[in-house]
Amino acid sequence: MSMKINRKPNIIVTRRLPDAVHGRLLDLFDAKLNVSDAPMSQAELKIAVQSADVLVPTVTDRIDADIIAAAGTELKLIANFGAGTDHIDIAAAHAKNIIVTNTPGVLTEDTADFAMALILAVPRRLVAADRLTRAGEFKGWTPTGILGHRVRGKKLGIVGMGRIGQAIARRASAFGLKVHYHNRAPVSPPIEDALHATYWPDLDSMMANMDIISINCPSTPETYHLISAERLAAMPAHGVIINTSRGEIIDEAALAAALASGQIAGAGLDVYENEPDIHPGLLGLPNVILAPHIASATHESRLEMGEKVMINIRALYDGHRCPDRVLPPE
Repeated sequence: MSMKINRKPNIIVTRRLPDAVHGRLLDLFDAKLNVSDAPMSQAELKIAVQSADVLVPTVTDRIDADIIAAAGTELKLIANFGAGTDHIDIAAAHAKNIIVTNTPGVLTEDTADFAMALILAVPRRLVAADRLTRAGEFKGWTPTGILGHRVRGKKLGIVGMGRIGQAIARRASAFGLKVHYHNRAPVSPPIEDALHATYWPDLDSMMANMDIISINCPSTPETYHLISAERLAAMPAHGVIINTSRGEIIDEAALAAALASGQIAGAGLDVYENEPDIHPGLLGLPNVILAPHIASATHESRLEMGEKVMINIRALYDGHRCPDRVLPPE
C-alpha cells in the first residue's frame, strides 16, 4: 500500500525521543510529542489511534488487537521506534490494512557491544568488585581477592544467530572464546566459517556443554520460557547466562533460584520478564548484574532509529513502499 497526500500527516509519538529527533518530526510532520515520557495507558493509546495518521510506539506500548480495533480509518502506519515488534499485533494491523514498520540494523552493533561487556563482566565479577571498593572494603591487593574466571578459551553458546548473535560471535572470537550456537537452522557455511562457529541442532545438548550462554533470539510463543528450570539445571555449575533479548525468554523465577542455590555461577541481565518489575529474588544476589534495558542505549543508535522511523513515514506519504515493513508470520 502507498499513497501521496498534500498535507502533513498527523503523527502521535508515545514516548520522549531525543531532542534532535523531536525537532525533525516537528519540521516534517504534524507531530504530537510525549514530552513527559510517561508511558501511555491502554486507554490513552486507544484515543491516540482514533485520531492519528501514524502512531510511533516503542517497546513499552502494548499495541494489541483491542488497540488496533479502536483505530480510526486515518491510521495507515504504525512506525515502531525499535527493532522488536512482539508488542504489536501485526496480524490484526495487517487485517485492517495498517502497515507496521520497525528500525532494523541500527541496534545491532550497540547491543552486541553491551552483550560482550556482560560476557566479560560477569565471569570477572566486575560489579561485585566495584561494590566492594565503594563500600571501603578494599584493603590492598590479595592473592585471593574477588577471584573470577578467565574468559579466553571458554565456550560461548549463542541462542539465536541473527544479526546480533553474529555480531556477538565476531566480538567473542576476538576475545578468544570458542563460539557455538543454536538456531532454527544453521547459518550459511560461509558465515559459519567466518565466525568459526559450531552449530548445535539440540539446545539442551548445547547448554549442558557451554561455559557462557547468550540469549539473542526474538520473543515468540515458541521462545516463551525457552530457558526453563530444566535447561538451567543442565548447565555446568560454573555456567553464566547473558540476556540482552527479551526477558520472557528466561523463566525468571527459575533463574533466581538457580543463582541463589549456586546451581549456576552468574548472570547478566538487561531485560526482564515483567518489566519494569524485576523478580525480587534477583535483587539481592551478588552474582547477577542487573541493567535497566540499555543494551541499545547510545546517542548514535537513538538518532538512527529516529531517522528510520521518519524514512518509513515519508516513504508511505510520498507514494513509495516503506523500506522496513514487518509482515505477519505465515
